[in-house]
Amino acid sequence: MIKLSPISILGVAIIFGGCVTQPDPMSGQVQEVASYLTGVMETSAQAKAIPDAPSVRMTTCEVKLNNTDGSVQHSNGVFLYQEQALTRDLSKPYRQRFLEIIPSSEGNSVESVSFKPINPKNWIGLCEKPLSERVVNSQEIDNLNCRVFLKPVGTQYLGETQPGGCVTNFKGAVKVTNTIKLDQKGMETQDRGFDAKGKQVWGAENRSYQYQKVREQGTGNGEQK
Repeated sequence: MIKLSPISILGVAIIFGGCVTQPDPMSGQVQEVASYLTGVMETSAQAKAIPDAPSVRMTTCEVKLNNTDGSVQHSNGVFLYQEQALTRDLSKPYRQRFLEIIPSSEGNSVESVSFKPINPKNWIGLCEKPLSERVVNSQEIDNLNCRVFLKPVGTQYLGETQPGGCVTNFKGAVKVTNTIKLDQKGMETQDRGFDAKGKQVWGAENRSYQYQKVREQGTGNGEQK
């Protein structure tokens, strides 16, 4: 069952005659990161230019998370579902995860916390549904799997995995690291898997994976909430 990360509470300034909620810059950054991630991205342009580069589609959409009692999980962050698949076989994603986009506890970066779905096959194609049907119960999500910290630099967000990387069990790797460049047009990633001896066994070597936005929103994202 999911154990959500601590959620920060927006500060409220008390002034004479009433109270005023101060604008929270981190809240705006959280929403911006979520909007940059949401939609459909592909590495198809890179694959056409470089014969041995894979053509991958990444689809990301907002979801609603319910507590065990059926009530909606409230957060000053955003919950997303994301899947990656080769463009030639979109019905069989090789990576699926839920993301919670929140302010970091230090308040100086945006934190993307990833969780594994307990039954991945149940969620294939989730982003094709309207938001009203993209509801996930907390008991259907495993404990947190990885953290990525993103900071705004100009018009981009630059980020990397938590110190030491993240634990994994994928294609012989026990640890994964990633660096990310994210903006309105897409994302560059350099994810690498390492075995128990510290040898890289898969992932980016001399170049990043270059994802370009092909749709701003997933198929079901334009539906009424």
